[in-house]
Amino acid sequence: MESDKSSPVKSKIGIIGAGISGIAAVKELAKHNPIVFEATGSIGGVWKHCTFASTRLQTPRCDFEFSDYPWSNRDDPSFPTHLEVLDYLHGYVARFDLLKYVMFDSKVVELRYVGDREAGRIPPEEKISGEHGSMMKGHPVWEVAVEHGRDDSLKRIQWYAFEVVVVCVGKYGDFPRIPQAFPQNKGPEVFRGTVMHSMHYSKLNQDDAEMLLRGKKVVVVGYKKTAIDLAMECAKANQGQDGQPCTLVVRTVHWTVPSYKVWGLPFYMFYSTRFSQFLHERPEQGLLGSFLRHLLSPLRGGISKFVESYLLWKLPLEKYGLKPDHPFEEDYASCQMAILPEDFFSEADKGNIQFKRVTSKWCFWEGGLEFMDGTRIEADVVIFATGYEGKRKLDFIMPEPFRSLVVGSNSVMPLYRGTVHPLIPNMAFLGYVESVSNLHTSEMRSKWLASLLDDGFELPSREEMVRAVNEETEVMKRTTRYYKKKPCISTFSINHTDDICRDIGINPWRKKGWLQEAFSPYSSHDYS
Repeated sequence: MESDKSSPVKSKIGIIGAGISGIAAVKELAKHNPIVFEATGSIGGVWKHCTFASTRLQTPRCDFEFSDYPWSNRDDPSFPTHLEVLDYLHGYVARFDLLKYVMFDSKVVELRYVGDREAGRIPPEEKISGEHGSMMKGHPVWEVAVEHGRDDSLKRIQWYAFEVVVVCVGKYGDFPRIPQAFPQNKGPEVFRGTVMHSMHYSKLNQDDAEMLLRGKKVVVVGYKKTAIDLAMECAKANQGQDGQPCTLVVRTVHWTVPSYKVWGLPFYMFYSTRFSQFLHERPEQGLLGSFLRHLLSPLRGGISKFVESYLLWKLPLEKYGLKPDHPFEEDYASCQMAILPEDFFSEADKGNIQFKRVTSKWCFWEGGLEFMDGTRIEADVVIFATGYEGKRKLDFIMPEPFRSLVVGSNSVMPLYRGTVHPLIPNMAFLGYVESVSNLHTSEMRSKWLASLLDDGFELPSREEMVRAVNEETEVMKRTTRYYKKKPCISTFSINHTDDICRDIGINPWRKKGWLQEAFSPYSSHDYS
């Protein structure tokens, strides 16, 4: 592999990744002629590289759109397929001529801090107070090593220098999370069948995927959206007399939702209006807001129970032992709820999908999986739908001391406005703090970042940013036990966007009257 040892190519802004967050970032920062490094040969991120034939969007299309590029069929109530999402993203990129900024097959392999060394040093606690958090401008702060090319024999390393780097590599894909703590001689190596992660399954074409599943005893480990979609694909491939059931091994049960209506009422009424979010704790709520929230807490709990009553009536959760032992609002607050594919429980009723609840460790035997209670499941194929080690992407490219700030045991990355780390200069992160609509939050944070770089406002002191980040984390912690698994702002997303609007100098109240402001849903369309 060749390495270009000449002077780095200089530009103001470098963006790593051309998924949803990267696309949002390059659109808002286009006036600065950014360079986007995409490791693969296409845009779309996980929507291109980590999906199955059955993968659909988790939100209605009207909640998943850019503010200046509505879906042509935005009132269609069906959930878009992953191919529809990709078509939408390609249409957006073409509409605003964004491909000219993207360098495909360009993998970032190293970041090097070359800016103000004093600003880069993690300040002692007594020095944080009063230090301003504005970005350094006018000279390179980061050098980026990029591996260009697809063919190993032709790959080369090129260095670039940027004032600002925007990291949009996301938390999904590339590094699968695979269980490792198996007893000796009871790991995957003793199993006579096929073991893979859902990431590897997503790389198969449709014919190979069906061939892998058809007529096979398949075990899927997990019970989130990916696992549920895999079980449905397995059930569809095993229709008929020769079909074999798919078994879902479930450790933690989360609430599943069949549609965005509850007892005939639109789901947004319960969680996506100002009034509904007023019932939930949010950062900087103030004494009056906290008092009213506590006063109205029975209403908040009643809404959660109301949603749960519908799900327990609509779905056979108790029949299959899939009723969670925590309130629905905890899953909503941590972005854990999953939208069920059509006919999921119909396939379970036919015996094509089965469930195995586990509360302790399990291991392999040559014919399948073995559990601590002595039971076994025969299997030909075992697929781990156990998520990703998202921070390993950062671990490989971030230099110290910054690596320790973002890659640690605590999965909550401390980001001010969900975008900048108070102690990492001239770097932004998009796509790490989630909401019900990650596209909307990525776009709004990109607008915020663009305004910051254009001197539309100044960052507060590091001390103030650290305090704000800690308060937001504490709100997540008090709202849901799953805050570390998925840092999520769903229950205060409108408040979060309000803060962004105030920073960049626009009115956060986007509706025409107070009734609409209080009781109609907020979406990207309100910020067009």
